[in-house]
Amino acid sequence: MSEPAPLDRFRQLMAELPLVAILRGIRPSEARAVGAALVGAGWRLIEVPLNSPEPLASIEALVAAHPDALIGAGTVLTPAAVRDVHAAGARLVVSPNLDLAVLRQAVDLGMVALPGVLSASEAFSALGGGAAGIKLFPAEMIPPAAVKALRAVLDPEALLLPVGGISLDNLAAYRAAGASGFGVGSSLYSPGTSAGQVAERAARWRTAFGATP
Repeated sequence: MSEPAPLDRFRQLMAELPLVAILRGIRPSEARAVGAALVGAGWRLIEVPLNSPEPLASIEALVAAHPDALIGAGTVLTPAAVRDVHAAGARLVVSPNLDLAVLRQAVDLGMVALPGVLSASEAFSALGGGAAGIKLFPAEMIPPAAVKALRAVLDPEALLLPVGGISLDNLAAYRAAGASGFGVGSSLYSPGTSAGQVAERAARWRTAFGATP
């Protein structure tokens, strides 16, 4: 049986646990252990930002070790970078901004694209260009009230993932406003965080997410 297409896999994993682990600063030597901690806690959407040390090597290690996860790259800013991460095995492209050339390249390669947006105009452009969902970034500038307003005008099926400043304290407010899921960074992993600590934090996030409406 063939593997599901990346977009189908993404939707399946979002339905299971819509939390994307952002491993900014991770090194290749840590990738397998941290990935195992996340997958063991039920997290299967993982991104390595390209401003991390040797990000493509970390992506390759995660792809090889965790075929049941969808591994991607974050801070993807150019079409060339999209091609590089695709060659490394990543099938998820996350950007802090909306660059239509980056989005087109990801879509052309059959990848899952989550561009960053800060306005309704950008959100409609991203979804119209083939984005699998939109990264609401930085979430500090898009409070729950703004997410609710966006949700009222976008396609009800559109996936909205606030990123930046999301914590266990404001998780419920964003979900009540219509957030589909979240990207979780420094409260889950930062340079120096052990795999054991990641496992504990990932379990807390999963429990908190399951406890919110």
